[in-house]
Amino acid sequence: MSVTPPGPMGDPLFGNGRQFADDPFGFLRACADSYGDVVRLDLGPRETYLLTNPTDVERVLVADAERYRKPQFGDDAMDALLGDGLLMSDGETWQRQRKLANPAFHNRRIGALDGVMADHAESHVADWQDGDVVDLQLELARLTVKIIVTAMFGADVTDEEVKTVQENLEPLGARFEPDPRRYLIPDWVPTRENREFDAAIDTLESVIDDIVARRRGTERDPSVDPAGPDGTGVRGPPGDPDADLPMDLLSVLLRARDRGEQTDENLRDELVTMLLAGHDTTALALTYAFYLLSNHPEARERVEREAIEATTDGLPTAADARGMEYTERVLNESMRLYPPVYTLFREPKLDVKLGGYRIPEGSALMVSQWVVHRSERWYDDPEAFDPDRWTPERRSQRPRFAFFPFGGGPRHCIGKALSLLEAKVILATVCSRFELDYEGPDLSLRGSLTMHPNHPVPMRIRER
Repeated sequence: MSVTPPGPMGDPLFGNGRQFADDPFGFLRACADSYGDVVRLDLGPRETYLLTNPTDVERVLVADAERYRKPQFGDDAMDALLGDGLLMSDGETWQRQRKLANPAFHNRRIGALDGVMADHAESHVADWQDGDVVDLQLELARLTVKIIVTAMFGADVTDEEVKTVQENLEPLGARFEPDPRRYLIPDWVPTRENREFDAAIDTLESVIDDIVARRRGTERDPSVDPAGPDGTGVRGPPGDPDADLPMDLLSVLLRARDRGEQTDENLRDELVTMLLAGHDTTALALTYAFYLLSNHPEARERVEREAIEATTDGLPTAADARGMEYTERVLNESMRLYPPVYTLFREPKLDVKLGGYRIPEGSALMVSQWVVHRSERWYDDPEAFDPDRWTPERRSQRPRFAFFPFGGGPRHCIGKALSLLEAKVILATVCSRFELDYEGPDLSLRGSLTMHPNHPVPMRIRER
């Protein structure tokens, strides 16, 4: 057996970088189809290995998670944007921040946010008119920004602030699209792309500063927590001085900073991470779900029936969402075909053995949802949209990590429950009143920190 995994030939200067940049999704799947469970890639300054078997994915993310860490790519842009927030931090810093954030994501608190989600969704679609055409991805992103700010910052956000956030997402996302030439140009060089990226960060931070300024002074007022009238949504243990105080993330962080447990930089990193990751992935999951439903009328009719039932007595609640079983299957199938987070990275702390090969310490491991979710090894007819894949019987026939849109193990997405409830509430609100028909070109995709449509997503609105 070879000690080195197989992989594609690359260019002398850029390795496989050009192939990956031209079509990251097609390139990764072609590598998996051609080379098997472990694929060696040349994507930059360090050796990279693509893992395509759910057994290896589970080992890296769960069973042997302590042997791996988040890799440091030496990317100053990533540090400038997300710093040591939950998405990028590691070790003791991550453990401290995750423990601090946990109360804001407790299941009881998330369930108590159903009214916030439904109110925002109802308000957002109030102006939609029969026959209108909207860019659905943009509409959903604006809606999810409002929800995440209310739910996790305990504040409202103005339409102008939402517009500002959206306008600055493009230069932020563009900076992380694969481009092998970027390694040749330091981040401090004042190229147009670098200037636009820096300006977008400054603007985004100014929006967050304004939200924090409005919120400051209310983090100890139980009446302001959006999770419920008791001000908590979930109570802490007896004797905990914060047990009856607001548990939105911003309040928790502000109190920690007052105790000397957080710096201004910690606060900034977590808020930027939450604002970007907390709204973008949910908006994308919903965009792809509506796109698929538009192309599959029978599935759309079943979702509409559940939506009407969920809104019979008014706005949808968490209890209503739990009853939307077919809608949940649709969301799972949408995230299988179009996972908003299409790849994760880990770095071994020491030499490890995966798929029969020795993987050296300090290399980069890619565990790609896009590749695994669309593999015919784990799914019959993997390109087809089939929500019934997610019946308990059929799901039990597949490896656990043949599907991992929210990652897994200790570092699984802290916002999973929030995102799924939010998606169901928005689907119930929209589908009980409207049918959305896609009127754009064949869907094409581009990779950045998340997987985005490479063009607007025009949907014609039809009142039911």
